[in-house]
Amino acid sequence: MGAMSNVLRIPAARPADALAHFAARLTFEADVSDVHADLEAGVTGLVVIDSRSLPAWRQGHIPGAVHLPTAEIAGRAGELVPADATVVTYCWGPGCNGATRAAREFARLGRPVKEMIGGYEYWVREGFPVRTEAGLVRRPADDLTAPAGATCGC
Repeated sequence: MGAMSNVLRIPAARPADALAHFAARLTFEADVSDVHADLEAGVTGLVVIDSRSLPAWRQGHIPGAVHLPTAEIAGRAGELVPADATVVTYCWGPGCNGATRAAREFARLGRPVKEMIGGYEYWVREGFPVRTEAGLVRRPADDLTAPAGATCGC
């Protein structure tokens, strides 16, 4: 008799249910590589929102992002984000749900929105540039999050 599987203790979803689930997740989320590629390509109709505090913003942020803390979204989104734009929110990283809260606020305003999974942490860890008070800086990519000199190909 084989060992009891921890993975299979609860069976996998039916393929049709799995398809619906994963397709839905992709409508809610974008990863840092895709956001970076769109910003580099100059894709229009996309606004990246940094929902962190002013001290966090000053520590470093994604070039081209708009600083709009979550508590200010309801009052300032209309002046900072075009009505026809899709919003991508980010906060510190996967251990923080600030981007989720910000995305919820944009959804409450009737705006199309996605959350950037991984947040600022994974943006930095993948070696993408950040803007600081000292200018544009880039740390080496962490080989645990981004293959050296290549993309993951996903």
